[in-house]
Amino acid sequence: MSEKIVFMGTPDFAVESLKQLIENSENVVGVITSPDRPAGRGQQLRESAVKQFAVQHQIPVLQPEKLKSEEFINALREINADLFVVVAFRMLPEMVWDMPPKGTINLHGSLLPKYRGAAPINWAVINGDKETGATTFFIEKEIDTGKIIDNVKIPIGEEDSAGTIHDKLMVAGATLLTNTVRHIFNGTATAKDQSEFFETSELKHAPKIFKPDCKINWNNSTLNIYNKIRGLSPYPAAWTALKPAEGKTKSLKIFKTKPSVDHINHTGEIAVKEDGVFFGTNDGWLKIEELQLEDKKRMSIDQFAQGFKFDTYDLVIL
Repeated sequence: MSEKIVFMGTPDFAVESLKQLIENSENVVGVITSPDRPAGRGQQLRESAVKQFAVQHQIPVLQPEKLKSEEFINALREINADLFVVVAFRMLPEMVWDMPPKGTINLHGSLLPKYRGAAPINWAVINGDKETGATTFFIEKEIDTGKIIDNVKIPIGEEDSAGTIHDKLMVAGATLLTNTVRHIFNGTATAKDQSEFFETSELKHAPKIFKPDCKINWNNSTLNIYNKIRGLSPYPAAWTALKPAEGKTKSLKIFKTKPSVDHINHTGEIAVKEDGVFFGTNDGWLKIEELQLEDKKRMSIDQFAQGFKFDTYDLVIL
């Protein structure tokens, strides 16, 4: 009988890894995912993407509220898996990750030790990096610090967003993970301490991103704002505020722009021209292409401008 795997994950990003493990005939005997949560206007209970996939493939699912609960720990012990595989899940207590004889491995969306933390894909794009990747490593006490097994690299194009990089890494990372699992079971996997990578990797961090972090400061360079917008697109989305001569200031999410640097300070200006709508930075313009006004749907600038008069609003600089 092939060695047993318990897979832990929640969002779409993790589904591709679970899918590739199954397609490669790995023996996934259980899935751990988040409990069903109320979602949407009707607040109906929604299953995680990983649960939906697991149920379709008749894999037993556990959804613990507390990862240290006696009931959950006992259920894990009864499964008696050889290896735990974690992709986009919660931080595990030591009593969980230390349980399987072959350890617990994690797939992380960066080239560790760079971008340890909750939002590695976003921060790589926000910082204007030209390359990112995914890393498999053994989980240890400190988050994202365990010994590195392997990685895969992908380029970040000038027009890539966090969304496009997410989708590329979802597939490339799943293939990396499947290869790592095979090497572990074959006894050919090697693991290196992250300190061995410090000289070749600037230790940038990837903390969780909150709404205030997403606000655009228009008194910044065109390139920095452009990178921030694409690094937060489509989620959680960069935003700004539009202030009318009278009435309520409106919040505006911006998803896609095109940069134009002319080395002239246009901070906070709005220019409506024949070829589009432009917001000013401290050294040029950003042509607005996709946006969403509060309480409205996301749309292209052409759709948006049909019913919105930009010349009656001022751009809130910060």
